Amino acid sequence: MTALLHGKTEAGTADDSGTGAKPPRTRRKAAASRGGNRRYENLAALGFLGPWFLGLALITAGPLMASLYFSFTDYNLIGDHQWVGLENYERMVTDTRLHSALKVTFVYVFVSVPLQLAMALALAMVLDRGLRGLALYRSVYYLPSLLGGSVAVAILWRQVFGANGLINQVLAFFGIQGEGWVSHPDYALGTLVILNVWTFGAPMVIFLAGLRQIPAMYYEAAAVDGASPLRRFWHITIPMLTPIIFFNLVLQIINAFQTFTQAFIVSGGTGGPSDSTLFYTLYLYQRGFGAFDMGYASAMAWLLLMIIGGFTAVNFLASKFWVFYGD
Repeated sequence: MTALLHGKTEAGTADDSGTGAKPPRTRRKAAASRGGNRRYENLAALGFLGPWFLGLALITAGPLMASLYFSFTDYNLIGDHQWVGLENYERMVTDTRLHSALKVTFVYVFVSVPLQLAMALALAMVLDRGLRGLALYRSVYYLPSLLGGSVAVAILWRQVFGANGLINQVLAFFGIQGEGWVSHPDYALGTLVILNVWTFGAPMVIFLAGLRQIPAMYYEAAAVDGASPLRRFWHITIPMLTPIIFFNLVLQIINAFQTFTQAFIVSGGTGGPSDSTLFYTLYLYQRGFGAFDMGYASAMAWLLLMIIGGFTAVNFLASKFWVFYGD
């Protein structure tokens, strides 16, 4: 009986070892090793993310919070600041130049953005036809988007539309007397609208990528049914591209509201003639770094943030009525 029990015990031990089960101490060591490795990986990830978090705190979040605080103060960048509460925001109600800047900026956004997107879509459809050297054309058309916001191009634009610029030289060849386009209050803003439309490269590339994702069978089926090219464009291309149109619309509206360099260079930093190119960002710069009224400029910056946020929110709310997704 004892031998039987002894044999059974040995068999049980042999079975346990045969299943590969580890003793409790070995399991604890393995768990501790895995926990140590996981902690090491977390620390390594934080180490790599550290510079990004540092930049977020020092370059973005910190100045953002400081701007919010200074918007409630009287601060001239040199002396001490003084808390004034909502006084800076109340000044905006009676600031006629701010109202003029808002009007100029809204006209610029509402005119230039639709024209830019229309131009981008038209050229994207031309390039989608499978032209030879497509990569070259795409690069050439994208180049203005990289250069359009530069100081050099703004200076060139001022020369092209000047009284003795290239535009007037071409008009003079046909016997037409041109204007000083950038120095005339009725046309100065129009030259900046043309400059923004000229930077259609980025949305064009995005449109081209969207067109490549539309299945060809839709156009083939519509052609078999006798649909004209215009009807195919309106009933197939536009609905299938609405997510891309929405993306470009939101992005370009945000960019247009923040336009500064072109207006600053073309007008010489004045917003002239007669404040016809006084963009909101240019007037903000004048108040903050020209008049050293940084408290008021900070309040203006937060008003601009609220305006852009409001337009973005409206676009997202309205998108459910005209944007169609595949699902």
